[in-house]
Amino acid sequence: MTDCIFCKIAGGEIPAKEVARTDGAVAFHDLNPQAPVHLLVVPLTHLENAAATDSDEGARAMAAVMRLSVQVARQLGLEGTGYRLVLNIGKQGGQSVGHLHVHVMGGRQMTWPPG
Repeated sequence: MTDCIFCKIAGGEIPAKEVARTDGAVAFHDLNPQAPVHLLVVPLTHLENAAATDSDEGARAMAAVMRLSVQVARQLGLEGTGYRLVLNIGKQGGQSVGHLHVHVMGGRQMTWPPG
C-alpha cells in the first residue's frame, strides 16, 4: 500500500526508532507513548487489522507480530513485572492507522477498563 505510514516504516522509507526486526515484522517506539515503554509491532506485509488475518498469509503475519511482541517485551525487561499487548480494530476500537499493529505497553501499572 503506497500511502500507508506503517508500510513506509516497515520498508525503510520513513525512519523510526527501531527496537527489533525479523523477516516478518518490525518493532519500533510509538511517537505518542501512553506508558513508559510503548512500542508498535507491525507486519512487513500490509493487512488492515487483526480482522484481516483469517487467511494463511494473515495467520503468518499475526504469528510474526505476536512473536516479536513477546520478544521485545522480554528484551526491554517487561517480562518480570508484566505488560499489555493491545490490538485496536476499526474506528470505534481506537485504530488510527489502517495497518495491523500491536501496542506493547509496560513500565507502569495498567488499569482496567482501559478507556
